[in-house]
Amino acid sequence: MNGKPVVNIQTFIDERPFGGFQWLIFCMCFVIVLLDGFDTASIGFIAPSVLTEWHLTKPDLAPVLSAALFGLACGALTSGPLSDRVGRRAVLLTSVFLFGIACLASAFSSSIGQLTALRFVTGVGLGAAMPNAVTMMGEFCPNRRRSTVINLMFCGFPLGAALGGFLAAWLIPNFGWRSVLMLGGVTPLLLGIALIVKMPESVRFMVANGHPVERIRAALARISNDAMNAGSFTMTETAPQANGKGISVVLSRSYLVGSVMLWVAYFMGLVIFYASINWMPILLKDAGLNAKTATLISALFPLGGVGAVVCGALMDRFNANRVIAVSYALTAVSVYWIGQAVGNVGMLVLAVFVAGVLMNTAQSSMPALAAAFYPTSGRGTGVAWMLGVGRFGGIAGSFLVAELTRRHFSFAGVFTTIAIAGLVACIALLIKQMARPHAFEASPSKMESLGH
Repeated sequence: MNGKPVVNIQTFIDERPFGGFQWLIFCMCFVIVLLDGFDTASIGFIAPSVLTEWHLTKPDLAPVLSAALFGLACGALTSGPLSDRVGRRAVLLTSVFLFGIACLASAFSSSIGQLTALRFVTGVGLGAAMPNAVTMMGEFCPNRRRSTVINLMFCGFPLGAALGGFLAAWLIPNFGWRSVLMLGGVTPLLLGIALIVKMPESVRFMVANGHPVERIRAALARISNDAMNAGSFTMTETAPQANGKGISVVLSRSYLVGSVMLWVAYFMGLVIFYASINWMPILLKDAGLNAKTATLISALFPLGGVGAVVCGALMDRFNANRVIAVSYALTAVSVYWIGQAVGNVGMLVLAVFVAGVLMNTAQSSMPALAAAFYPTSGRGTGVAWMLGVGRFGGIAGSFLVAELTRRHFSFAGVFTTIAIAGLVACIALLIKQMARPHAFEASPSKMESLGH
């Protein structure tokens, strides 16, 4: 190596400030997550217009509302193992263009069948993009700030969902419901161009897979020119190693209990999120509020995700499992409170906002928890499978409320039932903590020289 030093890439990143190039990656990944939130919420807001234009009944909408969720699950479950084999960048680029094209095409649907099929394809793209954005960001972060940065990035999801509500309220009366889908389609296509030009491959992935040292050096040089002095690169893993890649790591003996508990917690969190975001406007309207007030109050729920930044900082300083478990327990209490506040609009606004802050704080913190839990060889799959399995919680949440209303549960009864999911998520994370209570420290024995 002509006497040039061997550089540990994580130490290299840790010893330098979080600079402009990392902020650029952050912004691109943030927009991906924001678009996921926008798309997720917007379908609920365009639903009444679709019902009217195509003369449908409420049950006719069930396939459309659930199609994207099935797509999201499929996209996440397939993209994770793929990204651990071919790389984060290729999967990220493909998925962004896929959901952009499909969302734009769905704006021109002429039947409920077409819209349902295109919503599924949109979901596949979104489901593949989100976990790879989380993994990519995590692998360019200094250890001391990883949870804070990923949680800040994940604030894009509830922010996008709230933005979807507010923009839909303005776009639909002026330009029709198709304009919401057009906006949701054009934006990722523009983002995809920026990704082609600016997004590199993950440096940790390149080192772990023996990519040429010149490529690794060029990527790290965008963080600091000091990388040009490196002769080769090594990488330490703070998580215990397992044989193989992808799903074989996630389901290995060291990770199985933790993986299942992550899936349970994220699943239960999305039961609460989708039950609330898809049904709250209808439930509030049925409870006596006018349509505009019901929509605006419902939009407060996803807006509450900004609390995730504070939670990320706490996760970087204290035990992350316990921090999020407490957030889920408080979510259960606040969701129960929504059901008790229906007769008082002021109290209802406060209850929805507080529940949204707590719910989205807990949920937005889960990808950072998963990213820190797995080694590089299984991180893409680990994060993606948690998000993928969890998406079925969104489907379950939507159908749960449909069943509760069919059984004539009261407004309070519906939210009391939904609140139980928060307690289950809390318990799952406490089990994960008990199963592996001690953090694994990096040691020289886990260091491999993989760039050459």
